[in-house]
Amino acid sequence: MKQILLINDVVGYGKVGMGAMLPILSYLGIPTYSLPTALVSNTLDYGKFNIQDTTDYIRGTLPVWKELGFGFDAICTGLMFSDEQAKLVAGYCKEQGEQGTTVFVDPILGDGGRLYNGMTERQVELMREMVSVAHLCFPNYTEACYLTNTPIKMEGISWEEAGDLLDELRKIGTKSALITSCKVDGRNAVVGYNHYDDSYFHLEYHEIPGLFHGTGDIFSAVLIGHLLNGESLKTSTRTAMDTVFRMIERYKDTDDKNRGIPVEKCLDLL
Repeated sequence: MKQILLINDVVGYGKVGMGAMLPILSYLGIPTYSLPTALVSNTLDYGKFNIQDTTDYIRGTLPVWKELGFGFDAICTGLMFSDEQAKLVAGYCKEQGEQGTTVFVDPILGDGGRLYNGMTERQVELMREMVSVAHLCFPNYTEACYLTNTPIKMEGISWEEAGDLLDELRKIGTKSALITSCKVDGRNAVVGYNHYDDSYFHLEYHEIPGLFHGTGDIFSAVLIGHLLNGESLKTSTRTAMDTVFRMIERYKDTDDKNRGIPVEKCLDLL
């Protein structure tokens, strides 16, 4: 039974970050551990929020874990909040990766052609640091463009441009890559590159209008859960896409979308 460490923010009000991922991974039978990068009062689109950076905690925790001999089959990283934090986490991931741990990186930065509220160009640089040690990263289209300094074309890109964007991510250091929320040759798609068989692929999907917080975290958790259970990257990606669609479909009429999807009420959709 494979174990995973989540390195991400903990949000007090909102089913995002670890709050969205933990129930899914646990349901899929993956023992899950956590290292918070920050304590966040609520999702940022409420306009007001409080963030407590946990870099000091991480600095003190990693040596203790090393001394105790703790190890993980996989690590998934999310939001980073400072230079030191990113360097600590990237260094730990690189060290663990050399010992056989699979490193997943969700470079959380923005969507819809812009950075999220509170994100800066410095966060983009920190995420490049994380992508450089990844076995698999899965930015959305906006994040992939920011990471690679590629002009954003919200009207859509060609399949050739999608392949070039995947290759630019690989140049940063990641071995495999997915790009979600793309419009490729006029169709909504997730595009990917799998380094195990040197293959490119794209999977189309139907988009439900509206912005739902936490869907990226749901996608990540389902994707990783199925990968750790032995499924291929392409198959796991399709499963994650379909699961997110079903969860959004169930709660698309909810009043407060900033709060995210109540994951615990959707486990039957897994």
